[in-house]
Amino acid sequence: MENKIKILDKTFKPMIPAKDIDKAIDEVAQKLNADYSNTEQPPILVGILNGAVVFLTDLIRKVNFLHEIAFLRVSSYEGTNSTGNIKMHLGLEIDITNRDVIIVEDIVDTGSSIDYLIRYIQSFSPKSVNVCSLFFKPEKYRYSHEIKYPAMNIGNEFIVGFGLDYDQLGRNLKDIYVVCDE
Repeated sequence: MENKIKILDKTFKPMIPAKDIDKAIDEVAQKLNADYSNTEQPPILVGILNGAVVFLTDLIRKVNFLHEIAFLRVSSYEGTNSTGNIKMHLGLEIDITNRDVIIVEDIVDTGSSIDYLIRYIQSFSPKSVNVCSLFFKPEKYRYSHEIKYPAMNIGNEFIVGFGLDYDQLGRNLKDIYVVCDE
């Protein structure tokens, strides 16, 4: 892994190498394969833009069941903090009625966005809704919705890389970096 990097006004140090992320994606893909390989209709994987694109791309190459893909775009962050206000920028454009839906998210921390997304998706009467997240912060999570498919649990650190950003920058990093004191 590289040494410290600077993004805008923050310095980040390496935290999780790409090989560990890839292994975690393999493991969560196997859990999804076990649960969805014999479904009557292909499930719909709903990627949450922009952060989950990298994770979703790797995940769909590792699952062995037929599936459809859709995208939603919401925002709640400014800088390193959640505003607490969820804004929908792009809604569903396919019919999910009576279909299994898997929300694919880059990170779940407080759960405000996931709660919003689950309620939004449930309004279309799907058969089921589950959450698959690359990173999950169980200590920060405030809701009762199960995060059924977390690839990696982490602490309360602010991280960038592998699709996660700091003010829209750093998504391209292949490893995960954590904000640090200079």
